[in-house]
Amino acid sequence: MPFDQLKRRGFITLLGGAAVWPLAARAQQPAKLPTIGVLGTTSHSAWQPWITAFVERLRELGWIEGRTVAIEYRWAGGRPDRWAELAAELAGLKVDIVVTASDPAVRAAKQAMPATPIVFAIASDPVGRGLVSSLARPGGSVTGLANLVLDTVGKRLELLREIIPALDRVGVMANAGFPEALQEMEAFEPLAKAQGLDVTAVEIRRTEDIAPALEHLGSRAQALYVCPDPLMLVNRLRIVTLVLGLRLPTMYAYRDYVETGGLISYGPNIAVNFRRAAEFVDKILRGAKPGDLPVEQPTKFDLVINLITAEALGLKLPESFLLRADEVIE
Repeated sequence: MPFDQLKRRGFITLLGGAAVWPLAARAQQPAKLPTIGVLGTTSHSAWQPWITAFVERLRELGWIEGRTVAIEYRWAGGRPDRWAELAAELAGLKVDIVVTASDPAVRAAKQAMPATPIVFAIASDPVGRGLVSSLARPGGSVTGLANLVLDTVGKRLELLREIIPALDRVGVMANAGFPEALQEMEAFEPLAKAQGLDVTAVEIRRTEDIAPALEHLGSRAQALYVCPDPLMLVNRLRIVTLVLGLRLPTMYAYRDYVETGGLISYGPNIAVNFRRAAEFVDKILRGAKPGDLPVEQPTKFDLVINLITAEALGLKLPESFLLRADEVIE
């Protein structure tokens, strides 16, 4: 065959290959991984133990980040004003499911993605705030785990009085911009007053308010009760350091504060909640409807004590009290 005919045949073959190759390449491209959107109310460092527990449980269930599932993280840094913006970002990414914590964050996600399944790892009052129809039958696109913090306010107050028998003046601090925190403060005040305690309540709205609020309490209270919210969690080290300087024994709802140096906490283990949240995600990604998955409530509450902090505050805790603790940090 003449050389010019060979060249023409080679050119035609090349064109044919060029037409077929992109189609074959497209056919070989992997399908889009199911994507979980994490709407983090605080920071990555604050949620680190919780996210670790969540990802580990996903892996145990066969969902490996980057291989069988993708996870998009968005962090609000303890600023509720950013939740709607970040939820809109996740909506733009067309995530398949959202995991978050707190009633207002769930609402922000629901407004941005009405049809997208949402799993909450923490919610104070999902029924009362209209997130689900009922605990047993959530209905709609939302389900998860309630934390019952409000139901255990009395128990935390009881424990605080037990470690400070002569307590007659107590302070309570809450973020006025976070509805659940204010609701907890409103539950705490009458309980404390009914037990003959003088209560000083202080409200904050931003990080810069924390130090002045605690200085105000320093001379007016013998102990402090902190109502949890994302802003408090982000600033837990600041709070722990300031109250220690004021020699103010402090009660928290979550162990994360005590692991940072706080004195005592009583409440659900949130890392466990996030492990359970991963199980909700697994079921939904495999076809379950969120509205058919009942909202779970904690069955165990952890009492955690930091003995190093107790000694720094000059508190001598009874051995019987320490034996009741689920964890004593020494």
